[in-house]
Amino acid sequence: MKRHLYHEQPDSFAFSEDNLARVNAEIAKYPGGRQASAVIAALWIGQEQEGWVTRPMIEAVAALLAMPDIRVLEVATFYTMFRLAPAGKHVIQVCTCVPCCLNGSDDIVKACKKHIAETPHTVSADGQLSWEEVECLGACVNAPVVQVDADTFEDLTPEQAEKIIAAIRRGESPAPGPQNGRHASEPAKDKV
Repeated sequence: MKRHLYHEQPDSFAFSEDNLARVNAEIAKYPGGRQASAVIAALWIGQEQEGWVTRPMIEAVAALLAMPDIRVLEVATFYTMFRLAPAGKHVIQVCTCVPCCLNGSDDIVKACKKHIAETPHTVSADGQLSWEEVECLGACVNAPVVQVDADTFEDLTPEQAEKIIAAIRRGESPAPGPQNGRHASEPAKDKV
């Protein structure tokens, strides 16, 4: 899968005072001359601030870490945790790896298409949501799985996915974790 920066870019980027302090704290964790090791943390903090990674952000991070711009771009385009296009306030990541696919992730994708936007990486009309397909969220035993921001929702049905989307739209925070009543990744009661 090729990953590219979005075609429309802002004119500039600057870390907020608080976020610059966070980046500097990350840089300080590494020995002198090794500040480039903080590149992932710096991009993550920038993404938290802006909602996505922009070309001006990449340039600012490169200057701050004394790295060539291309090296920061390589990191941003390699790791799928970095969003390279504008995103909704909340991003729903749908795992479509084999375990999730075999357990119904295609139906979760259909729910996202119906209730958010027909195509991934498209911000919903209300600006609240966007969705994307990802590879492995690390909860295969609880497939199908989605991650919304930092929370995972497991053992999903399409109806549960629709309820989660509606709750997020209402400003609620649905309870993460397995949605079928099991605790963590214990054996499903119907499969014991």
